[in-house]
Amino acid sequence: MKRALVTGGSGTIGAAIAHALAGAGHFVYVHAHRNTEAAGAIATAIEADGGRAAPVSFDVTDHHATAAALRVLLADGPIQVLVNNAGVHDDAPLAGMSAAQWTGVIDVVLNGFFNVTQPLLLPMMATRWGRVINVASVAGIAGNRGQANYAAAKAGLIAAGKSLAIELGSRGVTVNSVAPGIVEGPMSAAAFPPERVKALVPIGRAATPREVAGVVAFLASDAASYVSGQVIRVDGAMY
Repeated sequence: MKRALVTGGSGTIGAAIAHALAGAGHFVYVHAHRNTEAAGAIATAIEADGGRAAPVSFDVTDHHATAAALRVLLADGPIQVLVNNAGVHDDAPLAGMSAAQWTGVIDVVLNGFFNVTQPLLLPMMATRWGRVINVASVAGIAGNRGQANYAAAKAGLIAAGKSLAIELGSRGVTVNSVAPGIVEGPMSAAAFPPERVKALVPIGRAATPREVAGVVAFLASDAASYVSGQVIRVDGAMY
């Protein structure tokens, strides 16, 4: 049984990813920062379904706190599947965006990627098998009005993943990004009413979290052993 860590695992997409990886036979650490009760509930639900999971809490923007938390996990063995899913929105047109809005989003998405991924790499590489999967966004590919900070962070995440894939290719570790479009959930429901979704998405509906999680689970599997450095859009043909 390989051990997996899903950052931002208490959110809608993160929870679906955690369930999918547990269903594939992994032990899953469900990460949260503030919403620790939700992470615990997700881990409990996974165990009730016959899987193995445990909640874990740390702030991905705090380098030292993250390193300390990961040392505890690594004491029990390497993490071989890492899903960098933690992210935040703080939208505004760039002309009116504050420095705090810019740095806050970059810090969680991009610096969080570094803080979590870097300590896990050497133990992962030593096993000669690993999967790093970054949950990006179509905003990181095509941009989006009012989301220059978010688009920049997700584009950086994609580029970092491509570079890391080159570095780790000979070590049995693949690195890929999944770029969802509009996904069902509380935040998207407010921003994208059904008529707008139909206008934007050729398939005519939002993705379900399980559809995003299915792509992540594939990339974490042995079937995807020759897929690396890629960006897979889950956007219903938006782009």
